[in-house]
Amino acid sequence: MTDTNGATVEQVAEQRDALVGRLFQALLDTMDLSTVYIGDRLDLYRVLNDGGPATAMELAARSGTHERYVREWLEQQAVTGILNVNDAGAEPGARRYRLPPGHAEVLLDPDSLSHLAFFGRYAACIGRRLPDVVDAFRTGVGIPWRDYGADAREAQAQQNRPIFLQLLGNEWLPAIPDVHPRLQREGPGHVADVACGAGWSSIAIARAYPAVQVDGFDPDEAVIELARANASAAGVQDRVHFHARDASDPALAGRYDLAIMCESLHDFPRPVEALRSMRGLLGEGASVLVVDERVAETFTAPGDELERLFYGFSVVC
Repeated sequence: MTDTNGATVEQVAEQRDALVGRLFQALLDTMDLSTVYIGDRLDLYRVLNDGGPATAMELAARSGTHERYVREWLEQQAVTGILNVNDAGAEPGARRYRLPPGHAEVLLDPDSLSHLAFFGRYAACIGRRLPDVVDAFRTGVGIPWRDYGADAREAQAQQNRPIFLQLLGNEWLPAIPDVHPRLQREGPGHVADVACGAGWSSIAIARAYPAVQVDGFDPDEAVIELARANASAAGVQDRVHFHARDASDPALAGRYDLAIMCESLHDFPRPVEALRSMRGLLGEGASVLVVDERVAETFTAPGDELERLFYGFSVVC
């Protein structure tokens, strides 16, 4: 027997059961991201890693948290396989937990390309705004990025940090013949980093090219403050300056050897106008460089994991 779409009863049951399994797994993964968020925000992973294996009481004392909540978190982390427990059969207060060495880089090293603890912050900020997204579907009114809050700003900064610090100045820019020699020359080169966010692209350029001065532009005051703090911590604040202003200001025309935009053009409501403004920043012989997501050229359904990720962000953020 078949349904109106030509599928057999067995095929329908198989599709149903596959979706049940997929959604149940998604709920488990959401719980993991939520508890990673707790461990990240309370610095529990770092305290556990730096101080060595601990009971719930010891970790609570080290981290300034409440033992009963920490005990539940530790047990969940061990059950889900993020932490190891020395003796699962011991009394709850006697169990000692530790962070596996291979997990430390993922959860604690912000300069590693494998660092993903910020995934929990994405989950938190998106979940917080979902009721607004539902309203936006009804009204067509957008939700400003700033409304997603500190978790969103910091998650995006942590996502971009290792990519830009390790790849932008060391691999990507040196591979572009029209850009690399111009930034290497003696004398002050000038770079405009448009929609600079937390500033890691600006910092990466300054580190790779010691003669270059970088101006980062972003209209979000909060993210500009974060960028300034990052530049100061990186020791490049004398050559990297951040401005909470619109880079399309005519007063900036013709000043720069390179105008770069990293990981943001896809967020612009009017991308053509943004690119035209970037071109206006350039002096003679200068270049515009756009670094953005490598998505599929055409819509394909079902898509691969990256397409699922980018479409998911497009809908909820």
